[in-house]
Amino acid sequence: MESPDTTPKSSFSSYFNRSLTLSSSSDLAATTTKPLYNLYTRGGSIKSLYSSPFGSMVSAGNSLKGKVRKLCSIFESPKQAPTPIKPSKLLPAALDSPKSVTDDSPFRLPGTEERVVIYHTSLRGVRKTFQDCHSIRMIFRGFRVSIDERDISMDVAYRKELQRVLGEKHISLPQVFIKGKYVGCADVIRQLLEAGELVWLIKGLPLRPTNPCEGCDDMRFAPCGRCNGSRKVFDEEERKRCTECNENGLVRCPLCCC
Repeated sequence: MESPDTTPKSSFSSYFNRSLTLSSSSDLAATTTKPLYNLYTRGGSIKSLYSSPFGSMVSAGNSLKGKVRKLCSIFESPKQAPTPIKPSKLLPAALDSPKSVTDDSPFRLPGTEERVVIYHTSLRGVRKTFQDCHSIRMIFRGFRVSIDERDISMDVAYRKELQRVLGEKHISLPQVFIKGKYVGCADVIRQLLEAGELVWLIKGLPLRPTNPCEGCDDMRFAPCGRCNGSRKVFDEEERKRCTECNENGLVRCPLCCC
């Protein structure tokens, strides 16, 4: 007959208490608040971080950025407000309607009521002036209307004529007359083109031929037939200045500029 188990129950509880020991609440709170690993500092101090080699590199980089910003602020020019453009008396006051542009113009060019007259230059000395003259000529050539292109660089008489008509000595190019009435410069022509009013201004003008001129190839000038461009003629064994050509020995093309 087996003897009953005489092991006291307290021994079992003490055994389990030794194996399942739980920490107190204060120790658990301290464990959770303490960081597991500090990535930046060994001792957990910011001062020690900047005293380390890595901290010296960071401070050097910040100082270099500050110097670069200071140099940029020295060389960068301050932003200035754009100066307003003063209105010129050669520009039309309003572009409300194409009729007001031509009817209100105080300048007239007699004898050019059936064509467009463009005072321009073919010299490339000033790029913007040359580009404006070329673009305005191409705009009117695209409409295939009759154009009278007057190059002041080829004949100084055109410059004097333009100064006399507009009443000013210094005039920007190009300048456009439509049906004998002054319209304006390149900016005005572009505004009229974008607004769709330029078509109404040139309405009714005769069309130009599609092929270029056989006499001058649309250059509007040809060598003088009397002096052959030399500007000199001989009359009774005496040399004289040719009176039929301009200072460059050229005359207006008799086929397209008559």
